[in-house]
Parts: sequence; C-alpha cells; structure tokens
Amino acid sequence: MSHRRKCVSRVTLPIFLLFALASVSPSQTFTTLVNFAGTNGASPYAGLVQGINGDLYGTTLRGGAANLGTVFAMTLQGELKSLVSFDESNGANPYAPLMVYPNGTLYGTARSGGANNIGTLFRITPSGTLTKLFSFGTDGGADPLAGLVEAFNGLLYGATSVFGPNFDGSIFEITLGGTLTTVHDFGGVDGAYPAAAPVQAPNGLLYGTTVNGGAYSNNGVIYTLSLSGEFTTLYNFDYAVGGGSNPHGALVVGTDGNLYGTTEDGGAYNYGTVFQITPTGVLTTLHSFDYPDGSVPLDALVQGTDGNFYGTTSSGGTNNYGTIFQITPTGTLTTLYNFDQAGGGIPECALVQATDGNFYGTAEVGGLFDYGTVFRLSTGLSPFVKMLPSFGKVGASVTILGTDLTGATSVTFNGIPAAITGSQPTALTVTVPAGATSGTVQVTTPSGTLSSFPAFLVRP
Repeated sequence: MSHRRKCVSRVTLPIFLLFALASVSPSQTFTTLVNFAGTNGASPYAGLVQGINGDLYGTTLRGGAANLGTVFAMTLQGELKSLVSFDESNGANPYAPLMVYPNGTLYGTARSGGANNIGTLFRITPSGTLTKLFSFGTDGGADPLAGLVEAFNGLLYGATSVFGPNFDGSIFEITLGGTLTTVHDFGGVDGAYPAAAPVQAPNGLLYGTTVNGGAYSNNGVIYTLSLSGEFTTLYNFDYAVGGGSNPHGALVVGTDGNLYGTTEDGGAYNYGTVFQITPTGVLTTLHSFDYPDGSVPLDALVQGTDGNFYGTTSSGGTNNYGTIFQITPTGTLTTLYNFDQAGGGIPECALVQATDGNFYGTAEVGGLFDYGTVFRLSTGLSPFVKMLPSFGKVGASVTILGTDLTGATSVTFNGIPAAITGSQPTALTVTVPAGATSGTVQVTTPSGTLSSFPAFLVRP
C-alpha cells in the first residue's frame, strides 16, 4: 500500500522573506514569485499551465472566499490574480492542474463539491468565467485527483480515483460540452486509485498509471487504453524486485518515443524512483532516490528543451522539504535545488517549462504566510514556441504559444510554409499546410527564429 507524505508544522516567518531568491549555481537561479496568503489561495498542490495570453494558470486546494480553493492567473513576472473562489456548488478543493484548449479556454477538475459533493468538471475562460460541466456520482466514480488531456479524437480524458462499481476508480471521456462516458472501471487486479490523467502517445494509445492495484500486492500499474475503449495492463509494479512502486504522477512521452515517470515508493532505498518504459512495456529503473537527493516524487516529469527531464520530490533533500532535480534520459541525476520553509516547500506538482525557457511550479507549504508559493527556476534555456495541440491533420487549425510573437512574418512545419490566420503578441493561429510532415515548427520574428518543442505530430 502506498504511503502518504507527512505534514510539517507551520512556522511564523519574518517579513523580510517576502521574496526568497537563491542562487543555486552560476547558471541556475531559484526565485519565489508568489506567497499565498489564504484569501488569495492556499496549498497549491497542482502545477501550472501556460495560457494563450502568456500567463500561467493554476489552482489551490484551499483558501479563497470559502476556503474551498481557487483558480488563479499569474504573469511570468509573478503578478497574481485570483479568478475564482470555489463555493461547493461549482466544485471544491481542486487538486489537479488545468488543461489549456487551443482556443484559450481552460478545463479542470475539482475533487469535491458539485451536486453530490464528490467532485466536478469545469471550464474557465482566461478572464475567470467558470462553468460547471459535470457533477460526479458514485456509479461513475468520484474524487477526481487527475486533470484532463485532449486526445486525437477531440475528446478529453481523465480519471476518478474512487467509487465506480468496484470502488477502485475509473477512466472517462468527456465532450467539450460536458457529456461524460465512463470507458473503463478499475477492478483492483487491473489497477486501482488512478491519481493522474493518461497521456496520448504518437501510436494513438493513451498511457496511464494507477497508484494501487495490480498483480503484486497493490503496488500499482501502467495501462494502455485505445480510443475505441480497449484496455490493457501493460506493467505491474513489484515492490519486491526493487523497481519502484505506487506511481502517483502521469507519464510523459519523451522525444525518443519512450515514456518516463516516477514512483513514490520502492527502489533500492524505498524513497521512490524515476523509470523509463517502452510503448510495448519494457521498464527500466533509471534512478532510485536515497533521501539526500530527494524522496517521494509525486508528479510527472517534464522534458526540457535541452532533452533532459526535470521534476520535483515532495520530501528529502538537505532541508527535508523536497528538491528539484534534472535527470538525463540515461539516468544521470543532478539535484538543482533543495527547498526550505522560507521559499516554499513540499512540492507535489509537475514543473512546466514556459515559452521564456524557464521552469515554473508550486510548493504546497512555506513562504511568508506558510500557505505555499509559486516559484521559478532559471537554468539558462532559451525561449521557444509550444503547439496547442501538439498534433493535427493537414488543414487543421492549431495555436502556437510564445513569449513575444509580435511581428511574426512566417511559420513553417518541418520546412513547409503555413498560413498565419490569427495573431496576438503571445499566440498565433495557423493552418497545418498541405505536404507538412511531423517535425519542428519554426516561427520567424523580428528578433529571431523560434523552434517548437516538442516536435509537432502530423496525423494521417
């Protein structure tokens, strides 16, 4: 059975710690951008996403007007705006990151609240107009810890962590208008308690994790799901063989075509692991955490534009408040930052690399008021552009995100020119051109050429 992190006691901090700025190395700088104060949110468990206006969007589990959580927006410079305070009718206690749809609308989940007080699905505009799309009922699952992901078929996929006919959670698909269909109910041996959404792989399959269940003493699984609903348990974690157990976070598809993830338990020292798994199910443990370099990684990795993966651990490190780490695809791990109470601690989120090249994330506790923080880690990586979605057919309209796209003169898909149909300083709308093939999208601006990461997948 998975162990959960232990809460730390709160400490009153002096006023001079409003901003914690720590130079990690000559090329790495950690900056605390936001200190949550309760009224504007508290306990930001989830990570951040970048909207088409260039701002970052996130949720807090608690705080706000009713202490039921919030949705917030933040500029890359750290100016925070609270958009919504949950009031139970529209949801409560959001735990997962938001998802950005190409038109700029954000979609998310709340783990409680709604008609049955067991969770909701919602959408919210960048300016803060929230619409509840769905209230969960016990027969369809409850307590959605996972966020949402857009699949090739245009539907959104997510997971509930409990209930359903076997009380082990479910996978669902939902239309943009809020029509939900359960596509798989977990039954223990095939997995239980999914805490993260599946990810779409280039082969068309969705890949996901469950924290518990499986063939070996409730250690969790990796599964695949086709868009027609065919479910397969791809890998059963086995604590006894030392390869990690209880994967809490989502998987990420690497540029090499393999999938990468973390387990919160197991490994050589029982502090969790980083692993690689092929699309056909061959798993390799890349790193076993030993506590000084971190412990209990609870969320997904992100692959940076340098090809390395970046993540957080929720405990361990020199101060026992968690770490930020970098790991190569072959398993060489470097600790980049050790969290402390002052700058924020116990990060349970995945990092996001914004189009300015920097990494951003949230810490659950610490900061000036001990309600958590938003931070930035600068490692010297250059600006780039990001595609929404990262796949499409010829003739499809897609959005390109960037930090400064003012005056963009051309866009190419793997060398094929594309028509720009809409433009704003932080986003372009383009049509996938005839003859386009999968590869890098490049945007020419007055200040230079920006390349997309990851590569864009042109679907047949």
